[in-house]
Amino acid sequence: MSVEVERKFVCDAGMWKRLEEIGAVCIGQREIHDQYFDTPDFELTLRDTWLRKREDSWELKCPPAVGMTQETSGEGLEEASLCSRYKEITSLPEIQSRVKELLMHCAGGSLNADPLPGPLVTVGQVSHEEPGGPEGVGDPWPGELNLRCFAEFTTARRSFTLQEEGVQIDLDQADFGYTVGEIEVLVQEGQEVGSALEKIERAARRLGLTRNLRVEGKMDVYLQRFCPEHYVKLQRAHIL
Repeated sequence: MSVEVERKFVCDAGMWKRLEEIGAVCIGQREIHDQYFDTPDFELTLRDTWLRKREDSWELKCPPAVGMTQETSGEGLEEASLCSRYKEITSLPEIQSRVKELLMHCAGGSLNADPLPGPLVTVGQVSHEEPGGPEGVGDPWPGELNLRCFAEFTTARRSFTLQEEGVQIDLDQADFGYTVGEIEVLVQEGQEVGSALEKIERAARRLGLTRNLRVEGKMDVYLQRFCPEHYVKLQRAHIL
């Protein structure tokens, strides 16, 4: 299981040239369609747990194990604070088990949910104008756990790699009018992420990024625009 260590940055007009100058290699471009799910009371996201359906695959992003968040001291703390760390789970049975366990904990140990079904089919769409749409037409397991789609958008992504560093750089343009860059390194769970933070910081300096600038991600901006109540609750909980 991998842990994603990531720093977001402002993607300005000169970024393409800087990527070329530092030897970044373009490894492709694609469109990504994402749907995010939570209960009406935001029980997953208020625990910094993000259930996502990306195209036809389910993913769960959650905080890594204790001990993988504070790997830097002194001067490096400022840079480390600009990076997020999330464990990525892609096995559907494990995702279903973890989500059900978390929701049972929130409910005090009881949860009315039928046994989780097998095959998945396409989830119904929700517009930006009316978030909180269907929990899954023909895809029953989210609805059985009282989960509904609260965010849905498509991202045009162009990806680059710094091969000598093992770093991936993504330039994202979301269909609701927001553009952001991401520097990402993956490490295996249980490994120290200090080296990943160092790689990200070196890449950021080569790109000329401001050291102490926290940049909002796509979800921050989406929730501000389309789900302000949800956004405020996450801010008060210090999730965003």
